[in-house]
Amino acid sequence: MARAVMIQGAGSNVGKSLLVAGLARAFRRRGLGVAPFKPQNMSNNAAVTADGGEIGRAQALQARAAGLDPLVDMNPVLLKPETETGAQVIVQGRRLASVRARDYAVLKPSLMQPVLESFRRLAKAHDLILVEGAGSPAEINLRTHDIANMGFAVTAGVPVILVGDIDRGGVIAQLVGTHAVLDPGDRAMIRGFAVNKFRGDPALFEEGRRAIEERTGWCALGVVPWFEEAWRLPAEDILDLSARPAGHGGTVKVAVPRLPRIANFDDLDPLTAHPGVSVEIVPPGRALPGDADLVILPGSKATLSDLAALRAEGWDIDLLAHRRRGGHILGFCGGYQMLGRRIEDPLGIEGPPGGADGLGFLDITTVMTPRKTLGLVSGRHPASGSGLRGYEIHMGRSSGPDCARAWLSVEGRPEGAASADGRVRGTYLHGLLGSDDFRAALLAELGAKPEPFAWDAAVESALDGLADHVSRHLDLEAILEISGRV
Repeated sequence: MARAVMIQGAGSNVGKSLLVAGLARAFRRRGLGVAPFKPQNMSNNAAVTADGGEIGRAQALQARAAGLDPLVDMNPVLLKPETETGAQVIVQGRRLASVRARDYAVLKPSLMQPVLESFRRLAKAHDLILVEGAGSPAEINLRTHDIANMGFAVTAGVPVILVGDIDRGGVIAQLVGTHAVLDPGDRAMIRGFAVNKFRGDPALFEEGRRAIEERTGWCALGVVPWFEEAWRLPAEDILDLSARPAGHGGTVKVAVPRLPRIANFDDLDPLTAHPGVSVEIVPPGRALPGDADLVILPGSKATLSDLAALRAEGWDIDLLAHRRRGGHILGFCGGYQMLGRRIEDPLGIEGPPGGADGLGFLDITTVMTPRKTLGLVSGRHPASGSGLRGYEIHMGRSSGPDCARAWLSVEGRPEGAASADGRVRGTYLHGLLGSDDFRAALLAELGAKPEPFAWDAAVESALDGLADHVSRHLDLEAILEISGRV
């Protein structure tokens, strides 16, 4: 029988995802077969799995840390926000429906069964399951039919470790307050706590640690200092990318407008880490920088809505000026669709039925269709001869004269579209910038000096560093002892 332990947070963004990734690598190095599991995630940054579905990208990174290919069972329920009050619901890798928040509350009780099915399949195949919660169990207003935190922990019989974020301040109140508001049954599932993102000398928190232990009865498992190399790992949230160190003394500047429903922006991860490249995530209210060499329009979960937001910010005018200056533009997926002449959504796939004129940089037209394209693919960049790999995850089909200038070849077929001068390009293929030779060829077009950089090796090195970090500062033996048989 496998063992399992659940890492829950005393709030959102306390660092659960990175802690699970670090623990996965650390326990794997001890010879255990480890698998990550998150019952419910909410993210538009999805990963395509080896079994042909999609999960949250954080679980894909955790799978990599565990030495596994990502599988749909690692994140059986994924919510992909489409509006302020609605989301697409992905169950075991496949789109189930698009629902409003109040309708999801009605749907949620039926989702515990597939969540438990996925969990049990993983438990049969591995020694240790590291479960990640979502948000906080202190949100007791969400406890009814909960599948993300204590609802899952109690049903599956998985003991919990609660993590607090000291960087935000008030970590004692976070942890002790959670203890106070939980009902006795849920409270009993918590066997220990940890404090994350500490800056300075951890010994200075000794009195605080004792205060938490005395008021909760939970054992302290460690105080984890801030992990300075976290920015080298693929980002889960666009705000994580925005906070990364910029520049690296770079000769190439890349600008990216931060669209409201930005999706699958992992295309940016290798660029932000690449020496010689500066990536600026441009927030609403600011113009696109005039000195950018390349503007990337990222993927979108709601293309027409994000196109309207782009125009409302005046970024369409900035793009015109950038184009006149001889700048390059690259669109991924929804960003690719925006670059065309027209987008039609007659069935209301991503919102109310309708259509809109695109930005007109590419002579293509896109029609949204119900069938979602999902898959891991490989191909070539004919201009440089470099190989590449990536994934497709999109709804819609694009066609038009500029598709005759497809600049990529994927699985033996032409992919993407380009303007006559080659300075505006689009593709449905995500992840291709993770291919070192292709990325180097693209940067050379923009005037970058040759600076070899192995993206995959850098991620592996950062994961090893993260595993070393959590091994130094968390009691791994105690965590294994807390974990329960399932």
